[in-house]
Amino acid sequence: MLRALLICGLLAGVCGGLVATGFAELVGEPPVEEAIAFEESQSSAGAPAEPELVARGLQRGVGLVTAASVYGLALGGLFALAFAAVYGRIGRASPARTALWLAAVVFVVVFLVPFVKYPANPPAVGDPDTLAARTNLYFAMMAISLLAAVAAARVHAVLARRRSPSSATGLALASYVVVVVATGLALPSAGEPPAGFPAATLWEFREASVGTQLVLWTALGLVFAGTAPRVMAGQPIRPWRSSARGEAAAATRD
Repeated sequence: MLRALLICGLLAGVCGGLVATGFAELVGEPPVEEAIAFEESQSSAGAPAEPELVARGLQRGVGLVTAASVYGLALGGLFALAFAAVYGRIGRASPARTALWLAAVVFVVVFLVPFVKYPANPPAVGDPDTLAARTNLYFAMMAISLLAAVAAARVHAVLARRRSPSSATGLALASYVVVVVATGLALPSAGEPPAGFPAATLWEFREASVGTQLVLWTALGLVFAGTAPRVMAGQPIRPWRSSARGEAAAATRD
């Protein structure tokens, strides 16, 4: 069953990655182009220009689709493992509802909460010399958010034996919020955009970043929710193939 769930996850991840790529191309590319234009204007004004290692056209085309597919595959596989770990252990929801709830929780815990502290930046924003430090801070926030979510789930499991479901859920959620807020206040900031950088461009880029991830996890959750119940029921993921084979076998016998 786990192998079949992994197939569902990989399929859902690729679908989510490709849909998110289309969204990023439509919504995310305009602010990226504006940021690149600003960076080039700064370079022409005296700042040293960075060499272009990969052509921009290749980045937007084959590079973006390839990265999205690989990224989606990885996320889909991890999502399937997470689903197998939580299904039936947290609540009594159906496989489809569990998949949708899990996708929503992962979007908030793994992306949105770290994003609030360390939002994505377009080109020309952020000192290249501090890139490694900023990346480490982002992943530290992500890890703490994930660990806090796991701890909150355990708190909920313990409290559910002694309190009402709503009370247990509220206290577990409050414990998660306290941990991530305290962490966000304790960790240093990631710096400010350069002087003169258009605020509208920065805002649009960050909106597009959130939208891309939202589209990714929505599509991944919907595709997985549509296929996982068949696996849990012991049915094939692609029933039309089995049906076609069955009809062919019956015709041969006749």
